[in-house]
Amino acid sequence: MRVAGLVAAAAALLSPAVFGADAASTAGAGAGAGAGEAVYQRWCSHCHSAGRGNPGTDSLRVKYADRIPAVLLDRTDLNAAAVATFVRQGVQSMPPFRKTEITDAELAALAAYVAKNGPR
Repeated sequence: MRVAGLVAAAAALLSPAVFGADAASTAGAGAGAGAGEAVYQRWCSHCHSAGRGNPGTDSLRVKYADRIPAVLLDRTDLNAAAVATFVRQGVQSMPPFRKTEITDAELAALAAYVAKNGPR
């Protein structure tokens, strides 16, 4: 758990330089098309992208043994409410994200983006 927290903290500190986003660019991401994708790229993609070496994807691959897609954006079973709950509360080794990290408006956009292939 401590390692996951350190990884999340390091990612948050490095994300502006490494992932090309800054707090100002995602702070206004709560409105408009692409807002959810911008939040996803800022906070989620480094753990949940396709391929090996992404801890969120690897964890879900082990958990579901490839019965359900491990890549979040490929999932068809997630709804926005579930995504929002996982983001705010954390799940397994994923830490929770505070409102100071992902605002409620950004969370709504993110949840809709991740759950876009899921049930309505």
